[in-house]
Amino acid sequence: MNNYETVFILTPVLSDAQVEEAVKKFEDLLKSNNCEIVTRENWGLKKLAYPIQLKKNGFYTLIEFKGEGTVVADLEIAYKRDERVIRYLTTKLDKHAIEYAVTRRAKNKSARA
Repeated sequence: MNNYETVFILTPVLSDAQVEEAVKKFEDLLKSNNCEIVTRENWGLKKLAYPIQLKKNGFYTLIEFKGEGTVVADLEIAYKRDERVIRYLTTKLDKHAIEYAVTRRAKNKSARA
């Protein structure tokens, strides 16, 4: 199993319930493909670096998961078919990126406490 990280941006016109529903949809897709969700981070409404589809803001979400390589294609097709998603990026993590993600999560956890 490989480690992956996916970040997607949802349109800013959604309510909190609609954002949560969209995120849950993608999590369920990963779980149905025998993936293990390592972590999920909702980064909230952020300003985009440049307008996308005439929108200047978007809801950012990061999901880190472990799974087979074939699941990435299914996930990205789901992103393309969902009109609430305005951008997405999925990357495979190497051993250095995995170590960095672990330390980043620990740092975020200690900052919240």
